[in-house]
Amino acid sequence: MVAAVAAVGLSPWWCLAAVPLILLGLLGAADLLQRRHSMLRNYPVLGHARFLLERIRRELQQYFIERNFDGRPFDRDVRSIVYERAKGTDTEQPYGTERDVYQPGYEFLVPSMAPCPVPKTPPRVRVGGPDCSRPYDMALLNVSAMSFGSLSANAILALNGGAAAGGFAHDTGEGGLSEYHLRPRGDLIWEVGTGYFGCRTRDGDFDAAEFADKAAHDHVKCVSLKLSQGAKSGIGGVLPGAKVNAEIAKVRDVPEGQTVISPLYHKVFSTRRELVRFIARMRELSGGKPTGFKLCVGSRRQFLAVCKAMLAEGTAPDFIVVDGGEGGIGAAPLEFADHVGTPLTEGLLTVHNALVGAGLRDRIRIGASGKIATGTDLVKRLLQGADYGNAARAMMFAVGCIQVQRCHTNTCLTGVTTQDPRRARALDVRDKTPRVQRFQEATVASALQIMASMGVTDPAELRPHMLRRRIAPHTECSYEELYDWLEPSQLLAEPPAAWAADWQAADPDRFTV
Repeated sequence: MVAAVAAVGLSPWWCLAAVPLILLGLLGAADLLQRRHSMLRNYPVLGHARFLLERIRRELQQYFIERNFDGRPFDRDVRSIVYERAKGTDTEQPYGTERDVYQPGYEFLVPSMAPCPVPKTPPRVRVGGPDCSRPYDMALLNVSAMSFGSLSANAILALNGGAAAGGFAHDTGEGGLSEYHLRPRGDLIWEVGTGYFGCRTRDGDFDAAEFADKAAHDHVKCVSLKLSQGAKSGIGGVLPGAKVNAEIAKVRDVPEGQTVISPLYHKVFSTRRELVRFIARMRELSGGKPTGFKLCVGSRRQFLAVCKAMLAEGTAPDFIVVDGGEGGIGAAPLEFADHVGTPLTEGLLTVHNALVGAGLRDRIRIGASGKIATGTDLVKRLLQGADYGNAARAMMFAVGCIQVQRCHTNTCLTGVTTQDPRRARALDVRDKTPRVQRFQEATVASALQIMASMGVTDPAELRPHMLRRRIAPHTECSYEELYDWLEPSQLLAEPPAAWAADWQAADPDRFTV
């Protein structure tokens, strides 16, 4: 070819330089002839720049445009705190806050004129009511529900290894109990969802025998029934068949290669009374281990009906995990993530006050799940009615997540949320395991330090007046003033006017609103 080019008097270098021009010409012709994209028909070749910029828009926004404190779902300040605590480096900041402390919605904790020494040993929460024979002492911060399948095997290994090293619990998520949850020997909360993955019959019903066998495992410390979750309350999950490899199929008790759809609701109960009875049955099958349920709160009337069912049946769950509507997930419809489900603050206040008013609060522990990433987040949730907190996305940051938001595409850049072995190998378990442990330890230590500055040594001493919210540039109120706080058994004696109609209408024998 070179000889032919030389024969006509052209330099080979000119021919090589012409190749890109020829390719661009062919691309332009293809753009003009195609009918799918109007932009390319009007702006051939150049229109592709728009698609390129759109593809990297999130990265441009995160790294070059957003300020330290206004990114979503987690801003740069919060992500930096998690990364630095996970690495064991300094998290101090010079020159003061960048936040507008006079902006409506700004919240602040009230320091004491007589701060207390920080406790040397973090307190733990005893989970297990009168019907529980094997209570568990829960840490103040734990790994929230994330399934194997949603997360990679290496991510699960690192999270559970960190839990084992730090002495806190790891919720399995609804995707079943895998070897990666069990191998590091960390404490587990086994979550069972509407698909009953890991304890299901061939037709998708609950398999009591398989459940009892797996719940008996020494590392399973608690059992949780998932009713709903924050990011997609009221709809079931979908795991595409392409991701259901032999390993995941075995863990979930489903056919390999077939799309797995979680039902919208549970088959094993149809009323709130039956829900309460099923929780008691799960506790019995597990050998007396703490058993509870997780939900994203809907109407207050619905939850009050559950309280009435507990009173009528004479039994109750050992714990309830409240998932906030701002919670995250690998994939959910935008409308559900943005507009369905009660935010964590109102959800916690509803559950806490309902249990107090029904005289049940002393036997049920409350966990909080939804954007808990810092010591401040944890203290606020404890003050709002929780006994302990669970973190999901913050724990993902600790093992390397950079919030690119490709969790549902199987193309996670850091190996956290992918089943692609090539991508998953990027997450080094030996390196990330201690990061999980360090992040949890430092966050709990921060929460204890904040409480000590408020004059509190135990979370039980936190009170609503210690958290204040600015509601106008020149007006701020405490949580004691902003919300109703019920007295023990008040609903049973004389319900306050704001609760009376809901308490009266709450029906434990139906699941309607």
